[in-house]
Amino acid sequence: MGKRLSSAQIATYAQTGILTPIDVMDAAEASELRRGYESIAAHHGGRVPARFSQKPHLLYPWLNQLIRHPDILDPVEDLLGCNLLCWSGQFFAKPAGDASFVSWHQDATYWGLSSPEVVTAWVAFSTSNPLSGCMRVIPGSHQHQLSHADTFAEQNLLSRGQEIAVKVDLEQALDVVLEPGQMSLHHVLLIHGSEPNRADHSRIGFAIRYVPTHVHQKSPLRESATLVRGVDEFNHFDHEQTPAADLHPDAVAHHKEVIDRQLKILYAGAQKAGRLGATVGL
Repeated sequence: MGKRLSSAQIATYAQTGILTPIDVMDAAEASELRRGYESIAAHHGGRVPARFSQKPHLLYPWLNQLIRHPDILDPVEDLLGCNLLCWSGQFFAKPAGDASFVSWHQDATYWGLSSPEVVTAWVAFSTSNPLSGCMRVIPGSHQHQLSHADTFAEQNLLSRGQEIAVKVDLEQALDVVLEPGQMSLHHVLLIHGSEPNRADHSRIGFAIRYVPTHVHQKSPLRESATLVRGVDEFNHFDHEQTPAADLHPDAVAHHKEVIDRQLKILYAGAQKAGRLGATVGL
């Protein structure tokens, strides 16, 4: 029995690679988060640019608080231990009727991390269901790393349009249905994807990637992360700055430096520029 998860839930995660749904906050708090996202999107003409969707918790204090939310961290601690880094965070949003999709993939493919001890908390800011293009997963598919191919498909929300190079048995797929304020937790090797949003409302989620502090980046480039719980005795990552205010100039400069460095790792070996603006061949 953990801080938040039962022994049965921990065993289910080990077997299937997914736990869902988990209540994090009430509807009012989720609505406030959605308004925050919509404000960012409005500032950029209706859609948050890809680079600003990466690690926006370095730009906005309210998102920096979210990655430290105890009702997120307690179940993550039950799976990964008490010393935790937020390695990354990313918006996954599809406006009503949006054709964007996420191909079937495993998150670990291009991340360059030393261990699959990585948990993603996918927090719903709005209703996420099959009609709105919720995440779909293949339970139990997290045991092995599979080959992927880059497609760079224009409508694909992934950085390289990456997809697994084997056929997925759709009969095994599970729809991860979430209401605002709920989250799912999934393993870094779990096969997952999502369809376009055919609903009349936006599907907005924030994916937070957590690692124990002993995990390191295999690339010779040193990366950064945010310590969110416990202590970091390993110092594998530079510790990231907490923003003093929304889009504070120091935060904007720090975010640019962090993302530029991260993209050199994520796009290593790519033959084409991706959604995040990395240079070909980095």
